[in-house]
Amino acid sequence: MNELDRITRRVLLKKTAAFAMASVGLQGCTQSKRLFALLMRKDRPNIILVMADNVGFTEFGINGNDKIRTPHLDRFAREGVRFSRFYCNPMCAPTRASLMTGRYPYRTGVIHTSRGGAKMHGDEITVAEYLKTAGYVTGVFGKWHLGDNYPMRPQDQGFDSILIHKSGRLGQVPDKPNSYFDPVLRSNGRRVKKRGYCTDIFFQAAMEFIADNRNRRFFVYLPTNVAHTSREVGLEIHSKYSEPYKAMGLDDRTATVYGMITNLDENFARLLHKLDELGLRKNTLIIFLTDDGNVRINTAGFRGRGQPSVYEGGLRVPCFVQWQARFPAKGLKIDPIASHIDILPTLMDVCGLRLPAEPAADGVSLLPLLEAENIHWPQRKLFFQCHRGLTPHRYQNCAVVTQRFKMVGYPDTFNDRKLETSKDNPVLELYDLATDPGEQNNVAKRYPEVLAELKTDYDAWFDDVRSSRQFTPGYIHLGSDAENPTYLCRYQDSTYIDQKPTGWPVYIERGGKYEFTINRGLSTEAGRIYVKINDKTMSRPLSQGQNRAIFPLVAGKAKLNVWVQEQAKPYVPRSQEDTIGDVVVRRLDE
Repeated sequence: MNELDRITRRVLLKKTAAFAMASVGLQGCTQSKRLFALLMRKDRPNIILVMADNVGFTEFGINGNDKIRTPHLDRFAREGVRFSRFYCNPMCAPTRASLMTGRYPYRTGVIHTSRGGAKMHGDEITVAEYLKTAGYVTGVFGKWHLGDNYPMRPQDQGFDSILIHKSGRLGQVPDKPNSYFDPVLRSNGRRVKKRGYCTDIFFQAAMEFIADNRNRRFFVYLPTNVAHTSREVGLEIHSKYSEPYKAMGLDDRTATVYGMITNLDENFARLLHKLDELGLRKNTLIIFLTDDGNVRINTAGFRGRGQPSVYEGGLRVPCFVQWQARFPAKGLKIDPIASHIDILPTLMDVCGLRLPAEPAADGVSLLPLLEAENIHWPQRKLFFQCHRGLTPHRYQNCAVVTQRFKMVGYPDTFNDRKLETSKDNPVLELYDLATDPGEQNNVAKRYPEVLAELKTDYDAWFDDVRSSRQFTPGYIHLGSDAENPTYLCRYQDSTYIDQKPTGWPVYIERGGKYEFTINRGLSTEAGRIYVKINDKTMSRPLSQGQNRAIFPLVAGKAKLNVWVQEQAKPYVPRSQEDTIGDVVVRRLDE
């Protein structure tokens, strides 16, 4: 982001708040009256957004699971408002981008979860930034997964207090070695060693933040890393949580996941108790949801077990809401479709703030539904797509959801990076969710006009989101005072072509001399270190045991690649998920 971009962004944020205050009284509609009342009474709520990772709609007792134990979340849902058809992207990072911005993930630069695809552009405006214009203090505790470098970190995106882990899960590069127990976390940019279990730690930090800011309006974003499992199943949760599920005959992975969810349920109860203790519960808006549908025991008969499917099992998630001061009705169940892109517009509406025309939000405010207003809710369409690789193919693993029908394109092709799709005769399925929520009967031939309409709508959506950024992920900035040195993770953030790393998209803020230090693993042999900037390649000799050299860089956007070629050995790009090939870049002050 150049200086002009920064100035534009700051001005836009200031104008957002000013425009909200100025415009509310100029319109006579019911919504404006509600917003005006909110502003005049100054009864904006505290806001807490809790999100679990990789947990499906049916992984809760209230949604029909007779094996899992989630008594506190079940009670929270029964005594509040719950959505019967709430949707998210079937991958975690894209959902998080939409949650933060109210925009479809393709607009933000977030394409998938790793290998260069989980970097949200720094000029995206987050809900935390908007709420700060209304005087909120903001905190995030858990999993960020929208970029580990400036200007994509939570401290760059509006959060005041931060306790997170890097990457997509605890222990995933570059966040290794690490553990769900006694983890190393990032506290406001610093590495800190914590004692205890990760979910307990994140909830405790959130509660301390709430207590410290009890006399201010606060926004707490609590995106846990559970129930995302690692490759060491059984080491992510204490056995006292998983053993009861094993005793039921569940396999180790399911028992581990269910144990993590039960622990999460207990922590959620601790959070509610803290709000009661501080006298904050009544005027705190609390939202609980998950980031994708990872159904393990298919109690609802949904198709598409596990993510990242675009069948209902991969898309549909729970969403439970309470705000005792404004949503007093218990047990309200909302049937109109809603999704992750609606959270930001809803929170803005709750706070009496208007969204600017640019950047345009894709979601709508759900406040009228939450208040159980007797309104005519318009029909709408929701769009979803996910895949590996940075090149979205039209129709690949996509879905268009309406209140009744659902179009699915090229299902179960998530991992096919070279899929060839047809625009004229694509593979499309159609389901009548009103009568077939399990998506067992393809009714495309019965309702050809419906399929044609949804295909046309999808084409318009795909062209529109592509026009936003041409599917380009965010740029990592080098040489910024906000982050120097900069750690470049090969596996998480480098662009991959044919599953081989080809370098990082970067923005060099200042021209000058830069020191490059590359992780060579156990190798100590002599050779040369290469730095490629776009089409220009530079190199320096490395003696035995060396791993660093100094190169000049010119300011501007660039594709940066760095590698070492040992003497008498060919260079082979490393594709494994490890830290070998990671690079630290440090601007050297003259």
